[in-house]
Amino acid sequence: MGDERRSGNAAGRQARRSFLTTAALATWLVVLSAIVVVLDIATGTRVRLAPLLVFLPAFIAGVGTVRQTAVASVWTTAIVGSSAVYLGGNLFDNMLSVLFTAAFGALSIVTCRYRTHRDEVVVRMRSAAAALQRQLLRPLPLITDQIAVEGVYQPVEEDNMVGGDVYEVAASPYGTRVLIADVQGKGLPALGAAFAVLGAFREVAHREAALSVIVDALEQAVVRHNEFAAETGEPERFVTALLLDIDGALQVQAVNCGHIPPYLLRAGHAAAVALPGTGVPLGLARLTRDPHVVERFAFPHDATLVLCTDGVTEARNADGDFYPLRARLRTWGELPPERLTATLRADLAHFTGGNPRDDIAVLVLRRRSWRRLAVDRSVTQHAEQS
Repeated sequence: MGDERRSGNAAGRQARRSFLTTAALATWLVVLSAIVVVLDIATGTRVRLAPLLVFLPAFIAGVGTVRQTAVASVWTTAIVGSSAVYLGGNLFDNMLSVLFTAAFGALSIVTCRYRTHRDEVVVRMRSAAAALQRQLLRPLPLITDQIAVEGVYQPVEEDNMVGGDVYEVAASPYGTRVLIADVQGKGLPALGAAFAVLGAFREVAHREAALSVIVDALEQAVVRHNEFAAETGEPERFVTALLLDIDGALQVQAVNCGHIPPYLLRAGHAAAVALPGTGVPLGLARLTRDPHVVERFAFPHDATLVLCTDGVTEARNADGDFYPLRARLRTWGELPPERLTATLRADLAHFTGGNPRDDIAVLVLRRRSWRRLAVDRSVTQHAEQS
């Protein structure tokens, strides 16, 4: 409960954060007012420019806080009144100008309060959506009889960028089933499609022996979700997904539904696993006659598999460059999973300047036997040195 309250308070503070600093606000007010007053004095009573400052509080209301808008409103009213007193002119016109400026400033304050309240509500909803994602996805690391899974999961909570990245690791009687998926699009509707896939996978992964049957069940789950979405006016969505079936054999079964292929790290080398049978994303099977293909590739006991979503491969730095995942993995190939995960998380944060624009999901898989192999190698090396 305390964590939820702190999260809500943080969301409120984020929503109330102003794009204008105090120094920037003071500079705008002083510079614009000085320009207008000087022009007003130069033109005399023929053309009154001071009333044009009435639009300044309205601008502040759109980008600043309620307090900043109130300061701008009082300042503008004072400048318009002082200008009228200094230049003279018709008393009724001057009073009307001051009253109109004050009324427009008050309206700007009310508008700013409404905007900040709306932003607070939206931010809380996005934070709640991200918290819901974290609650429905099991925390990492995850361990089964066959593999140990470390990883990174970082949902985005800003703007309308909350996405639909999900993952799951299921220990079934037939081996360990691994899912990583990414829903097309952003927002709460994308989150609904992601949960439809997640729920279907959790149901069939333990029951079905064939990986192809599991993929068919996920396809039907996305189709049913899209049918419901169409009835409520939401757009249909597709889901890229990668499914693995790992048992005691050296070969791993895989079905790639339009997702980023896994990366295999071994002996200081890193390369994407070639899956030529990659099919269409889930939800688009009706557009092709080709069924999803179950492929196999080697997953040695001393190798590491890295699965990720496009929040990693399409992350950009300030110059617009994409994150060089493959080059980074070549450097980190010998790291144990927990260190590789921590290093990747820190490097991504540094690369994006701490401002990722999409959900980030990474799974790092090692066979359970790799620790035993590492111990055996250490013992052998020690014996040879002795």
